[in-house]
Amino acid sequence: MRKASMAEETPYVPRLAIGLVHYPVRDSKQKTVATNITNFDIHDIARAATVFGVEKYYIIHPMKEQLMFVDRVLDHWRTGQGSKFNPMRKTALGNVKAVESVEKAFEDWNVPEALTIATTARTEWAKHKYSFAELRNEMHVAKKPVFMLFGTGFGLTEDLIRSSSGVLESIRGAPPKDYRHLSVRSAVSICLDRVMGPW
Repeated sequence: MRKASMAEETPYVPRLAIGLVHYPVRDSKQKTVATNITNFDIHDIARAATVFGVEKYYIIHPMKEQLMFVDRVLDHWRTGQGSKFNPMRKTALGNVKAVESVEKAFEDWNVPEALTIATTARTEWAKHKYSFAELRNEMHVAKKPVFMLFGTGFGLTEDLIRSSSGVLESIRGAPPKDYRHLSVRSAVSICLDRVMGPW
């Protein structure tokens, strides 16, 4: 019986990083604002990122106080009492990093050939519109790394969307209402499952 080669034994794992953008994002009047970081977004998105093999989860905010809040949460669960209380949470938070800008996140991940994919309902600002199937093919077949951006508030700014490689199709609700107002945590989990899930 022929022995399998190392190449056959090790399947390709797509490269993906995600950024939760708290600035620059829009408010209800379409003004550029910064939103507050929530404890739920740190923990829940980190767990989804770990489940679906995300290399790095960046929490992006320009204010030092907000970044310090993230660092305190991470320290508690990585090295403090939380690490002993819940080792699984420690594992999930291992690849989380707080940075002050989208540019700093790109620089830290240091994968210049990566596609930058924005998630938004404002597809008229996009250079290219990716379906989930098309992006999955780019990642799994064409082997292109991807940095995926998720907005808070009322979504990513026009400039940030236009500067991205493209946007991902929006998650549609069940007919007839097509209700689409998901929390960012839910949206991240659905998107990650569709592009990285084993199906």
